[in-house]
Amino acid sequence: MDALYAYVDTSKQSLVLSIAAIAFNPTAWNIVARNEYRNKTITRLFGSPRVGCYFLALCIFSAGMLRDHLFQQALQEQPRIPMLPELYRPIVAASLFLLGQLFVVTSTWQLGITGTFLGDYFGILMDHRVEGFPFNVLRDPMYVGSTMCFAATALWYERPAGLLITVYVYIVYVIALRFEGPFTDMIYSTRASAAKASAGAKKEL
Repeated sequence: MDALYAYVDTSKQSLVLSIAAIAFNPTAWNIVARNEYRNKTITRLFGSPRVGCYFLALCIFSAGMLRDHLFQQALQEQPRIPMLPELYRPIVAASLFLLGQLFVVTSTWQLGITGTFLGDYFGILMDHRVEGFPFNVLRDPMYVGSTMCFAATALWYERPAGLLITVYVYIVYVIALRFEGPFTDMIYSTRASAAKASAGAKKEL
């Protein structure tokens, strides 16, 4: 345990705030999105599903920026211990960060705003499954890319605590996907069933 304290200062409030923010974001958005799918709360508030989705996108983006800020603040108050040879540290960290950002940015480009920020819960569904890069190499490139950026930041600032937080981020994302994935599949399955039923009714006419 003493060895762990050499790498992680658990007495810092910034660490607790960072961990809380990391867990809050995907948990909150899953709850809000499911409520929207069932009750259309945000759609009724703004009078339009698209405007409501853009509002939620702004909230998610802003919360993500706050989460990243809290993470960097937490790292500044953690023990600094070299983890890579100084010659390679900036190269490895920068390369990992750029690759992670590539996955995040190209995912957003492929999906668009509504596809990225839970538009399907607002009834704004995509016509077909996106199969281009980065979805042709990763199933969940946005979550993978985000996790890579956390790891890169920890390596850049030489904070072992940051790598432990990165593992925590990965676990939080895996749990979130266990709820998000099946629910999204259900939404598209419901649309397919409705379309099939509608086509059958037209044939009968």
